Amino acid sequence: MLATLIRLLGSFDAAEEATQEAFATALASWSMHGLPENPRAWLVSAGRHKAIDRLRRREVEARRSGEAARVVDWIAESEAVRPLQEARLLAEEKAMEAVQDDRLRLIFTCCHPSLAEETQVVLTLRTLGGLSTEAIARAFLKPIATVAQRLVRAKAKIRDARIPYSVPNRKDLRERLDAVLLVVYLVFNEGYGAEPRETERRALCEEAIRLGRVLLEMLAAAPEVRGLLALMLLQHARAAARFDANEDLVLLEDQDRTLWDAGAIDEGARLTAESLRAGVSAYGLQAAIAALHDQAVQTNETDWPQIVGLYDVLLQLQPSPVVELNRAVAIAMHRGAAAGLAIVEALDGLEEYCPYWAAKAQMLAWIGEIERAGEAYQRAAELACTVGDHAQQRFFERRMTTLRHG
Repeated sequence: MLATLIRLLGSFDAAEEATQEAFATALASWSMHGLPENPRAWLVSAGRHKAIDRLRRREVEARRSGEAARVVDWIAESEAVRPLQEARLLAEEKAMEAVQDDRLRLIFTCCHPSLAEETQVVLTLRTLGGLSTEAIARAFLKPIATVAQRLVRAKAKIRDARIPYSVPNRKDLRERLDAVLLVVYLVFNEGYGAEPRETERRALCEEAIRLGRVLLEMLAAAPEVRGLLALMLLQHARAAARFDANEDLVLLEDQDRTLWDAGAIDEGARLTAESLRAGVSAYGLQAAIAALHDQAVQTNETDWPQIVGLYDVLLQLQPSPVVELNRAVAIAMHRGAAAGLAIVEALDGLEEYCPYWAAKAQMLAWIGEIERAGEAYQRAAELACTVGDHAQQRFFERRMTTLRHG
């Protein structure tokens, strides 16, 4: 609804205000008259009318105070034209094609090349994904005030530069694709990290997968699009086994694999193969790693040598300390904890990254350095608490208890 109102009103702030007012109107109206035939179209229409009425009031107030009123094209619509536009809106709601998806339009608007890439992602996560400023700051390891400032500036840039609210033509799609794919994957990760009780946040996984399918329909030839959708499907396939009955986190090697979604794994594996045949991409390589995990019937049947090889290629394509850390974990599983730990301890720049301390703690425990392992788990628990990941925090605290008591 918000995405549609941004298209109709041409303003992020006006659309957000209109959305709130439409919901307030619906609470009063629907309780008396029942649900309309098309609730979303009703809300969009109500929000649009509220915005028009608000702008008309402001125009009248400005004229009364002697100020120059800003002319807005659609404020002067006649009452005869408005019903026709509303009928068209209802038709769009009933038969909207993938390339006409307002959320997709919103992604590409937010990912306009005139905005910095990180700003593109931040704005889309806030507007389309509905993520809080705090959640976005957590994802980027940035201060909340910094993210909030970027949001304000990004909206102003779109307004002042009159950035069009549309899906670009195929020639211009490529230059915005990396940021769009990153947005979709960050939305997925926000949902993937949610605990079972956080149903709205967990639903972001399904939304990210839906957007991935829409992008695939538009850009079927792009291997990274197919690779991203495959990666999300393969990771989401394990969702039912990631927490136990007490809502405590269960590691991959300890999960009940009979709970995994076989259909999603099959589809993800097929998309992975198609992606790699079309070309090597970072998402395709990560999907291949996820597929090897998902296709192993038991943990000890995981093809660790091939996973290490895939990480070698990924590291060449996308060098980063995080990829090196994941490769180190795979090496620890393949060649032994000491080999993996030597790589981990040589890494720089991950001191505030929770998975770094978790991996280090596990490897230290494997080689018998219990005191150092406990210290690493303590640091991992502190970082998990800092970002609000209470399931991980509880998991690390349980590991510390187990180490102390043997």
